[in-house]
Amino acid sequence: MPTMTAAQRRAADKAEYDAFIALCPSRRLLDRLSDKWVTLAMVALKNGPQRYSQLSRTMAGVSQKMLTQTLRTLERDGLVTRTVTPSVPVTVTYELTELGRSLQGVVELLKDWAESHMDQVLESRDRYDAVSR
Repeated sequence: MPTMTAAQRRAADKAEYDAFIALCPSRRLLDRLSDKWVTLAMVALKNGPQRYSQLSRTMAGVSQKMLTQTLRTLERDGLVTRTVTPSVPVTVTYELTELGRSLQGVVELLKDWAESHMDQVLESRDRYDAVSR
């Protein structure tokens, strides 16, 4: 097996994680990160640990099943930690990890952009729908 130069190794590594390649695992991560509940959960956790019930109240409209699935996937991906404190009743809190905090600003910007540009998007949809009928 021929030895690879440093430049060749970097090129091979880059090709390994190219989201434009159909089988790249980064596509599954992008799919997960583009979920509205992931975005809202990460923004809700920006100020520190939150209990499940706090997150549920903050994220109006999320079902118990969806919030649980979202938190589990974020935990599995290393973006959130789940801490169980033995008490009566048991206390469970969720908190962003260092990796999660490195992404938190990006998802918060996405949420803020959606909120600040919603009027323009709605107007564009109305114009498109009027022409497309």
